[in-house]
Amino acid sequence: MATWFDESRLDDEAVLAHDDPLLRPLAEAGARVRRESIDASAAAAEAVARSQDQSRPRAVIAAGPDSRLLRAVLEPWCPVPFVAWPGPMLPGWAGSLDLVVVLAPDGGDTGTASAVAEAIRRGCQVVAACPPDSLVARHAVGRWATLLPTVTRDQLATAVVMLEYLDRVGLGPRADAGVVAEALDAVAIACSPHRDLAVNPAKMLAIALADATPLVWGGSVLAARAARRVAESIRRASGRTALAGDAEHLLPVLEAARARNVFDDPVADGGGELRPMLLVLDDGAEDPVVVEQRGRLEGAARGRDIRVETVTTDAPTEVARYASLLLSGTYAAAYLRLGLVEE
Repeated sequence: MATWFDESRLDDEAVLAHDDPLLRPLAEAGARVRRESIDASAAAAEAVARSQDQSRPRAVIAAGPDSRLLRAVLEPWCPVPFVAWPGPMLPGWAGSLDLVVVLAPDGGDTGTASAVAEAIRRGCQVVAACPPDSLVARHAVGRWATLLPTVTRDQLATAVVMLEYLDRVGLGPRADAGVVAEALDAVAIACSPHRDLAVNPAKMLAIALADATPLVWGGSVLAARAARRVAESIRRASGRTALAGDAEHLLPVLEAARARNVFDDPVADGGGELRPMLLVLDDGAEDPVVVEQRGRLEGAARGRDIRVETVTTDAPTEVARYASLLLSGTYAAAYLRLGLVEE
């Protein structure tokens, strides 16, 4: 069954009302960050006070499958060795001199609970952000354990709670929840379903995605992580191919694309070929390597007459910029899903 994109649906009030359950959680992203930060503030203050009576940890270990986001933020900043350990156990050397931090938005992962129990048994300092009635929380009980209670089951909001704590104890970059929430609110306003196509960047991006195979690239570590998440959202929304990768992975795809044929008739050809489109997530990184890679990608795209779209952000912190790029791309994926119809 053929699928086509009806852009009029993006401004159709009846369609938008019907798909409100898809769009409303995106608009509430900033509110979730604020709620988690406020709810965990007392426990975080207690953990910070306790850390002042202890020496700086020998190493920080981020345990559980959500540890990769912490790694993307902390690796360039953490003043002690940092390890992301997504498996159900801990490194063999982990002990009482080390800090184990755990993100468990849902709190029901048995592997994460196992890692927490192992950390408690070895006498590690443990800080876990998870729902207070969850499986992980029940294992995070010990003399040197602190629970940062969360309720929304939102990965980003849970991560911000932990990053705020690590910022306050001098183990991570600035991660002000209020700044992150403001960045998310700004995206929600700009991409609101009540803003029409002419002034809505997410709707315009969805139109560009509708007849393309997106290649999503972010230059910095956090922008690259956002690119992977955005590509995943596009795949889920459309059931089509969407790739995210480093420049050396995407360049061969761009260079192999055939030149555009001005005589192609997308109607006669049943929708035509979905050509590549380069989607750049720009968080303002000015590292020379990032600038050089972006230039190579955009040059290859221009050489094959491939469309280039850019999502930008002017948020003041790295975490806020990551959140802004991720939400912008997720909004575009949601509008892409909304506009696709089957004949």
